[in-house]
Amino acid sequence: MSVPVLAAEDAVAAARAVGHRLAEGDLDRDQRRTLPYDEVKALAATGLLALTVPEMYGGAEASAATVTEVIRLISWGDPNVGQIPHSHFVYLNQLRLHGSGEYQRRIFTEVLAGGTIANAQSEFGTKHLRDFRTTLTPAGPSTASGAGQWLLNGEKFYCTGSLFADHLAVLAHLDIDGPLHVAWVRADAPGIERIDDWDAVGQRTTGSGTVRLQDVPVSSDWITPFATEFEGPTTYGAFAQVLHAAIDAGIARRALDEAAQLVRKARPYPDAGVERAVEDPVILRTFGELELAVRGAEALLAQAACAVDAANADLTDGSTAEASLAVAAARASAATVSVEVGARIFEVAGTRAALAGNGVDRHWRNARTHTLHDPAAWKVQHLGRWAAAGTPPPRHGQL
Repeated sequence: MSVPVLAAEDAVAAARAVGHRLAEGDLDRDQRRTLPYDEVKALAATGLLALTVPEMYGGAEASAATVTEVIRLISWGDPNVGQIPHSHFVYLNQLRLHGSGEYQRRIFTEVLAGGTIANAQSEFGTKHLRDFRTTLTPAGPSTASGAGQWLLNGEKFYCTGSLFADHLAVLAHLDIDGPLHVAWVRADAPGIERIDDWDAVGQRTTGSGTVRLQDVPVSSDWITPFATEFEGPTTYGAFAQVLHAAIDAGIARRALDEAAQLVRKARPYPDAGVERAVEDPVILRTFGELELAVRGAEALLAQAACAVDAANADLTDGSTAEASLAVAAARASAATVSVEVGARIFEVAGTRAALAGNGVDRHWRNARTHTLHDPAAWKVQHLGRWAAAGTPPPRHGQL
């Protein structure tokens, strides 16, 4: 099987269609916690997950702006499905930057055939989110070709999309306390256990549970460096973060759209002196405020994605700093707005919105859960340091 190679306009149109199909069942999947195996397979078959495959390997090599809009539109339909390919795109980018030609060819070819990647990155119980205990230790001497064998051991959590993936990109130290690398392994390889134990209040069907790794054999030519990712100018973190912002923006827009549908059916408050709730000036004021906030988040998102593309075209300290700052603004805005809209839609939709069967609360739950990935306050902190003192943002992947 080979998936379509989509031009930018075709990709956006396909993502919009996927979003509308996902929206038909997202409420039921949330309430029943039905994992979207079929939806992820259908998404891969559209060619949307192959957007970033380089042209030299037969792909479209889509821009960050295109991928960002695709993720926003998919997340409008179901942010759970929108989040699942996040690490797929991020680690394909890592592979593009640091993988060997032969390994790039293998993985990119699989993606063009509908293959998927998920992360096994975060861990429980470490000092902070950039502290890892998973290790690759030597399994034996190097071969005549110089390729060594390693054993991968550790336990990961928040492994979004791992239940649906063909490959896992596992962040690990090369030997005890060595530099961080990415081990690329088949998701069904011996020694890998994927556990469906994700139990959050929102984003309930992302498959973000535990991955246990016990003596998983990995050849050295399936390992790429990660610690060197941030030694020079890079958009690696900015690209990852702008896709997170796209998920939040999609949640915000869908919540507001659903609120409008509900208010059209709602009764007006008697003091308003109008026939319909959509004519109530108090309700209209609230809708106006929320529309303004969502449009602002969407504009910052588009600007940030373009800044990432501009930096990729001219990779310097200045261009990558500007990209990180633009993405920080978009991420902080979309995070704040998605949570705010998810909460305030109850004000405009009335008691009908509180009925469990309508599931309006899922928008707030999804936004609140997803926005906890990276504190918006730290985005604002770095923007403030730049604005007040000209301090460039750090390079660590979270900005």
